[in-house]
Amino acid sequence: MTNGLGGYASGSVAGVATRRYHGLLIAALPTPIGRTVMLSHLGEWVRLPDRRTVSLAGEERPERAFELPEVLTEFRLEMGLPVWTFHVGDVAIEKRILLPYGQNTVHVNYRLTGGGHGVRLILRPRLHFRGHELPVEEGYDQPCRLHVMSQRFEVHAENNPQLPPLRMTMLGRDPQLVLEGGNFEDFFYRIEAARGYPSRGRVWTPGRFRAELGPGEECTLIASTESWDTIQALTPQQALQAEHARREKLIEKADPAARTGRAAELVLAADQFIIAPFSRQADAARALAEGDQARTVIAGYHWFTDWGRDTMISLEGLTLTTGRHAEAGYILRTFLHYVKDGLIPNMFPEGHNEGLYHTADATLWLFHAMDRYVTVTGDRLTLRHAIPVFVDIIEHHLRGTRFNIGVDPRDGLLRQGAEGYQLTWMDAKVDGWVVTPRRGKAVELNALFYNALRLMERWLREEGQDPKAQEMAQHARRLCESFNQRFWNPQTGCLYDVVDGEGGDDPAIRPNMIFSISLPHPVLRPERWRSVLDVAQRLLVTPVGLRSLAPGHPDYKPYYDGDLRVRDAAYHQGTVWGWLAGPFADAWLKVHPDDNEGIARLIEGFANHLGEACIGSISEIFDAQEPFTPRGCVAQAWSVAEVLRILVKCRHAAGEQRAGMPSAGQTWSQAVVHA
Repeated sequence: MTNGLGGYASGSVAGVATRRYHGLLIAALPTPIGRTVMLSHLGEWVRLPDRRTVSLAGEERPERAFELPEVLTEFRLEMGLPVWTFHVGDVAIEKRILLPYGQNTVHVNYRLTGGGHGVRLILRPRLHFRGHELPVEEGYDQPCRLHVMSQRFEVHAENNPQLPPLRMTMLGRDPQLVLEGGNFEDFFYRIEAARGYPSRGRVWTPGRFRAELGPGEECTLIASTESWDTIQALTPQQALQAEHARREKLIEKADPAARTGRAAELVLAADQFIIAPFSRQADAARALAEGDQARTVIAGYHWFTDWGRDTMISLEGLTLTTGRHAEAGYILRTFLHYVKDGLIPNMFPEGHNEGLYHTADATLWLFHAMDRYVTVTGDRLTLRHAIPVFVDIIEHHLRGTRFNIGVDPRDGLLRQGAEGYQLTWMDAKVDGWVVTPRRGKAVELNALFYNALRLMERWLREEGQDPKAQEMAQHARRLCESFNQRFWNPQTGCLYDVVDGEGGDDPAIRPNMIFSISLPHPVLRPERWRSVLDVAQRLLVTPVGLRSLAPGHPDYKPYYDGDLRVRDAAYHQGTVWGWLAGPFADAWLKVHPDDNEGIARLIEGFANHLGEACIGSISEIFDAQEPFTPRGCVAQAWSVAEVLRILVKCRHAAGEQRAGMPSAGQTWSQAVVHA
């Protein structure tokens, strides 16, 4: 769950914190602090009338293995919001978690829905004030300081005065905080262990909250870094109603083909990634002064920030398909402000105001995103203001800019590469080792640059700048001619991945060649499209996206698992990427324009996936072999965006029934887990 600021809550269905990023409140705090774990997790118990105490949440300690609480009987999503059901004899308790939008606040709500007798609810808050990227062993060696004001409790981190206090209160019948002097507790984080990271961490707890629950009664634990006025502005019931209303509006304003079934689920999933960059307050101040609002896209949860490439690729699916046109404009204008030396930032590091510019493709995706935005919205004003920036970008690429990004004057093709930098989307790097450097003339960069030149040609003509438009057309024609001469590989019936590289021409079969067909202005000659797609379908396509390298290559890795070095060695060497289903579908429909059923089958595998990993969202990557285990970020912006975009495209082309889509009211994930 996210809060529209970059903050989030994340955990396992069983209530066990298994990784450093798990927490009920990971607050998005201003630079230089960044996202910070505040409330890690809760110990949860109910005391029954017969004095028995039963645990609702699982936990895993270093000295004892995890056991699933037998009382957990159901987990489901309602409008994308998580709901747990517990049964202890005839007692039934429903639990909900809510992050009020635009706040670093979490509500954990409990309601007694069954049983004729009341129970006592006992909650032990576990606190761990640390950056969400820091290892779980990072913490504090001294207790926190607790301030008590009636039913208001404030916890201050003694070792980090920069942090705001964590404010907590409990609303319900006869709520109390039983102070126990403050205790440290040790926990084991199993996923951190599996990924080769420190896996034992200490948390601090001041004591335990308790409240009485009678039949039909509720109580809510609230934890927040906001002011008390903000925290108490809405009751828990009002906050839940407001969030349901907000989500209903998101679905109502989405493309009509995205308002039911699996597409509607993805509309709600898309909302997780669109944020106001709260930590970069200068962005918000500048945008406000210009009558705008700052918006950006979190590339993936848990560890990504906003990345230029991911934002531009995701923009159509996240904002245009969902009817969030104003926010699309905000995002584009936010990134246009950061253009420097003909490049947009590759990423904004956690807790920093300035971006890093080591990317050769993010800026070219900006042209594509602007084209889709203007096509859908007709906003010529934003385009008109952007054209001088776009001309400057093209000119920087023509004469050369940072990282040896520039056009080779001998053939008009775009080349890139600087020692120690990973500049394409295949950007794994560990301990100074760039796994897939791809230095030279990469196939997708030239497809993107050709598309950008043709878009610029059209935009300039529409603005009455014919001489400049003709110049763009001339560069495009030369690039196209050279591309079709140099990139075609008759031995494989498809395209080289890189030409004029450090080792010559690279015949590795990768999905990057798809962009020579899929973009609005394809650079590859049409007579070669079918052959390229046939090779990709045979060697790269899986039920959850495309492999990043064809099996049989010496560097092919079928599984993405192990420590960081082993994982990064597989990241783009076979590992499946869900977002690539989108461009493959675009290319396929150009060759097979009536094959909507084929595209529906292409994204069919994501149906079951919505009920695993991060329930209700789509993972970043998957193993290259069956059973295609989800890996990497549990929720990835471009995965959600591209699957949603293609799903809606199929519905428009063929209607729900012909494309094999569910009827209104059905869901895709069927995200109900029964113990």
